[in-house]
Amino acid sequence: MSERDLMAEFTQPEPLMEAIRAARAEGYVRLEAYTPFSIEEMPKALGLKPSRLRVVMFVGGVIGAVAGYGLQHWSAVSAYPINTGGRPLASWPAFLIVTFEIAVLFAAVAGFAALIIRTGLTELSNPVFATRGFERVTQDRFFLRVDAKDPKFDPVETRAFLERLSPVAVNVVPT
Repeated sequence: MSERDLMAEFTQPEPLMEAIRAARAEGYVRLEAYTPFSIEEMPKALGLKPSRLRVVMFVGGVIGAVAGYGLQHWSAVSAYPINTGGRPLASWPAFLIVTFEIAVLFAAVAGFAALIIRTGLTELSNPVFATRGFERVTQDRFFLRVDAKDPKFDPVETRAFLERLSPVAVNVVPT
């Protein structure tokens, strides 16, 4: 039988945070928490690294700005030069608005794509959704999942550990 993740269900955020701290102290590293609202100290308690989404969006914005400016410069200077009133063909102030808008567009698209890919929203189904009671995570329940791939994971010992944390229930995540 293949090992499957275990998920503990809590009714309040405080016991969930205590469970996360206890699990980290016990040596579990592959943890995931699901809550109906954001809990400010949770990412640090889970040991999550800062998001790289800012870097992705910055790079997308820079690429967009260079592409937007480059396209305008190419079309105004090389592809279709029109001398109007003796003004220079490559008048950069005229290009700034479109450059800014394209930079914002590329940054937003890059950020959205990175978010969708990184969070796994490209999957149409996730086994976690079939866990008993998990539908209440959007209402009033808090869940802590211990991944079966965790180096410390043992089905019997991990279940006993989670039950010592006084959850409402400890369920197996179906495959």
